[in-house]
Amino acid sequence: MPQSLPEYNIEICTADIIIHRLMSRFELKPKAYAMRRAGKSIIEIYKTLGISKSTASLWCREIKLTDKQAENLKRNSIKGGLVGRQKGADTNRQKKIDAQNNANIWAQDFVSSISERDRLVAGIALYWAEGSKAVSTTGFIFVNSDPVMIRFMYEWLTDVIKIPKEDITAQVSINEIHRYRINKVLKFWSRLLDLPLDTFSRTFFAKSLQKKVYDNHSVHYGVFRLGVKRSTLLKYKVLKMIDILKAEVAQPVGAVVS
Repeated sequence: MPQSLPEYNIEICTADIIIHRLMSRFELKPKAYAMRRAGKSIIEIYKTLGISKSTASLWCREIKLTDKQAENLKRNSIKGGLVGRQKGADTNRQKKIDAQNNANIWAQDFVSSISERDRLVAGIALYWAEGSKAVSTTGFIFVNSDPVMIRFMYEWLTDVIKIPKEDITAQVSINEIHRYRINKVLKFWSRLLDLPLDTFSRTFFAKSLQKKVYDNHSVHYGVFRLGVKRSTLLKYKVLKMIDILKAEVAQPVGAVVS
């Protein structure tokens, strides 16, 4: 036969709990008083003694802090807030770094290597965004201030489209405030594209003077105008390739509009 469980007197158990709580209150309340009189914060008191925040506040509500104690608590609170914000900023900064690292890995795996066709389509898309498409203009003209983009389009013309280097035209547009350093600007573009300076057209200086000198003043190289001689047919070909790209999205866009 299994042994029967011992019988407990519920009234005795309840009394024991009440007595235990009273004893804990009797022992902890003086400690809370002492800590508060020493200038400790309510948060520090309830965490140290293992009581609730409301209990700590209730016990210590009649104890007045000195001006110096109140000032110390205020200063510590501000310091704690700064530490918390710094930890939050560090956490967010690390999340950003992790996201960038994950994006780098994803991009490397997704793109892998760039084919000749990829370069062709990329150049068409860039001309669609930044190239001259107006019927009134003749020839291939691509304008941008990003050296990497200009370098890409230059190599796109010479390597992918097979335009002879001697047919490339170049012109720089820059604000009048940079006139004193124009030689440095022209040499930058000349070295970037390996183009002789005598192939550059006359520099265009914008007459609107800038009152503010920006932080990138010494590394600003203006806007570069990349062109091709006798390139009316080339422009028509590029525009037609753009039309082919447009056709890929024309139907979905039309469905949305309708």
